[in-house]
Amino acid sequence: MKYNQFKNEPREQLEIELGEQLNALISASHALNAKAAARFDSSLQPAAFHIVRWLYSYGPTNAAALAESTAMDRSSVSRLIKQLESLGYVSREASPNDGRGIVLSLTEEGQQKIIGALKEKESVFFERISDWNNAELHDFIQMLRYFNGFNRR
Repeated sequence: MKYNQFKNEPREQLEIELGEQLNALISASHALNAKAAARFDSSLQPAAFHIVRWLYSYGPTNAAALAESTAMDRSSVSRLIKQLESLGYVSREASPNDGRGIVLSLTEEGQQKIIGALKEKESVFFERISDWNNAELHDFIQMLRYFNGFNRR
């Protein structure tokens, strides 16, 4: 990318354009999440898919940590976990660290279904970058890292 060509553009206009593009990305991601949730199990609310997606990404945890991590209230998480458990997607086990605690994890069926649902979502984004060269992809990843606060310049 040739960044110097934009140095004379008003900063305010660039920030507006950034906001528009971020909104487009968030909207597209939300739409793909809804499609992936329906593909996972159309009888479930998208919030249940969010829980399954979290467990797939981060592994077993307890309900309180899951509620905090997903920004859901504990009663909603509890209700959704019961539903996911009854469908065979989530299991409960005694915590190895504290016999009184419960650890939630995906079952094999839950893992297989989430993998299938995510493949469709990921294919849309991968298609969009398929003609990028490695340098362009690297630059994009670095910019996202900076934007997300993981690396500072």
